[in-house]
Amino acid sequence: MNDRAGRRRARRLAIGTAVVLALAGMNGPWLYRFSTEKYHQYTINKPEYKAANGKWEIIDFPEEYRQNTIHAALLRTGKVLLVAGSGNDQDNFDAKKFDTRIWDPVKGTIKKVPTPADLFCTGHTQLANGNLLIAGGTKRYEKLKGDVTKAGGLMIVHNENPDQPITLPAGTKFTGKENGKTFVSKDPVLVPRAKKVFDKATGRFLRNDPGLGRIYVEAQKRGKKYETGTQDNYRVHGLKGADAKNTYGIAQKLALDKKDFQGIRDAFEFDPVAEKYIKVDPMKEARWYPTLTTLSDGKILSVSGLDDIGQLVPGKNEVFDPKTKKWTYTDKVRQFPTYPALFLMQNGKVFYSGSNAGYGPDDVGREPGVWDVDTNKFSKIPGLSDPTLMETSGTVLLPPAQDEKYMVVGGGGVGESEKSSEKTRIVDLKKADPRFEDGPSLDKGTRYPNASVLPDDSVLISGGSEDYRGRGDSNIFEARLYDTEKNELRRVADPLVGRNYHSGSILLPDGRVMFFGSDSLYADAANTKPGEFEQRIEIYTPPYLYGDGDRPSLSGGPQTIERGGTGTFTSSDAAKVKKVRLIRPSAATHVTDVDQRSIALDFEASGSKLTVTVPENRNLVQAGWYMMFVTDADGTPSKAQWVKVP
Repeated sequence: MNDRAGRRRARRLAIGTAVVLALAGMNGPWLYRFSTEKYHQYTINKPEYKAANGKWEIIDFPEEYRQNTIHAALLRTGKVLLVAGSGNDQDNFDAKKFDTRIWDPVKGTIKKVPTPADLFCTGHTQLANGNLLIAGGTKRYEKLKGDVTKAGGLMIVHNENPDQPITLPAGTKFTGKENGKTFVSKDPVLVPRAKKVFDKATGRFLRNDPGLGRIYVEAQKRGKKYETGTQDNYRVHGLKGADAKNTYGIAQKLALDKKDFQGIRDAFEFDPVAEKYIKVDPMKEARWYPTLTTLSDGKILSVSGLDDIGQLVPGKNEVFDPKTKKWTYTDKVRQFPTYPALFLMQNGKVFYSGSNAGYGPDDVGREPGVWDVDTNKFSKIPGLSDPTLMETSGTVLLPPAQDEKYMVVGGGGVGESEKSSEKTRIVDLKKADPRFEDGPSLDKGTRYPNASVLPDDSVLISGGSEDYRGRGDSNIFEARLYDTEKNELRRVADPLVGRNYHSGSILLPDGRVMFFGSDSLYADAANTKPGEFEQRIEIYTPPYLYGDGDRPSLSGGPQTIERGGTGTFTSSDAAKVKKVRLIRPSAATHVTDVDQRSIALDFEASGSKLTVTVPENRNLVQAGWYMMFVTDADGTPSKAQWVKVP
């Protein structure tokens, strides 16, 4: 090599090195990938990078404590309840291997908890006493067409006796009067007595409307020849006399078609102090994929889900009374897709954002609106962009909750659609005529986005996938902070783990955010290699915990504060406090977290004392336990103090 060529090569190397150093010095949130993983690690661990973009780390439990976490909830003890049930694993279901863990993020300990039923795809919400109500789960896994060996389906049992109900045990046989084929029930069924109908004007008896019971039946033998193609009446075996005359079955097509998941009626409270499940009265309806939402009177509304024969619950909603531990039906019927996003408003009505997690007709119960549960009146809200791409979208009540603004994030087409939306949509329910308006867009169409409210009033939006369940290697390794005041999204550090179906996020009492789960169909872009459930827990530490100063202190104070009441806490940084927030602990699953809300508190500082006032509206501040954070002018939060609002 001659001297001139050598000088040119040296100059190119010098220029290349300078460009690399310049790019590295920018510390942009998009994080350009340089030549080695070591340099990448060096870059994302630089103090100035973390102060701008935060940091992700993986918490990998010892193998004996790992599970397929489907549900997670922050308990008032500061620990996290991680629920798998059978964990979307048929082998676990068949073996009745149902799992729950409790993780202490402070001590780093994890504990196994006996799980009384398959709480895979259950519903849950925080109760006023600090327990977690859990209702529904899995009775049977789905069977795809081709795997079904016995013809089966729905049998409607009729009881025309107005004097008494009738109970048919599991194993009851039904034989078609026309087709002559016999089917067997898989479960017992209680068929209510017939209802006498009278003429309102004259009081004259008109007829008996039969009581109806729904039951799943299967053919006695395998094979296509046992399928039926049309409706038939069925004789019920084992009945005599009047019972045989008054009781019969009617079924439509009984076939070898795909059989959906079936739900259970079981309900439990999880006690965070005793760290165990406590059985309560079962729901009236079996439910798989239900949503539980707290109402104005403190009772819990249970909505939607697949029932014990694998069909969408036909709009029969019910409420749980925490005092009596009993369930009762609501007076009116309203149907939603499964896991609908339902939020209690400050006027006591319920907002439905249109977000949902899956099952249900594409033309029933999908439009967003405000629902008066008492009267069943539903007022639709217009303006939603990508209205057909709301399945697997996320909805978050933007902080502070007093503003009553909601953001809907991403979403996809109904079922296994490959379509997805990059939109965020915002609605202000305080307006006289609310309508959705588009917020800042994501870079990509995003199904299964996770959104967590932070103590500084920002919202962390992370993960998801462009296609259904991450197909085509479409997981999105991106995270953003949404600025509620500026209505802007800012890209921050990239997560290390892909998250799609069966994932969620939880704000922790120290201001960090925990991410769990993910259930990709495939592990490669060609969709040839089956995916594996993501068992790793990941923690995101936001930029506000990497500032130069110490975080504000907060201690002492009452453990209970009444609505409209005050409480005085100690903080050496009281004069620097700019915001005080009560944040309700999360209970998340399937991109649905209707518990999450951050409430602004008025406060006064005097010396090292900070006196806060809780708002009076019981619909805004639902009874229960909250994390109380204070933040300074830089947005740095304290560690949370737990406060109960009775």
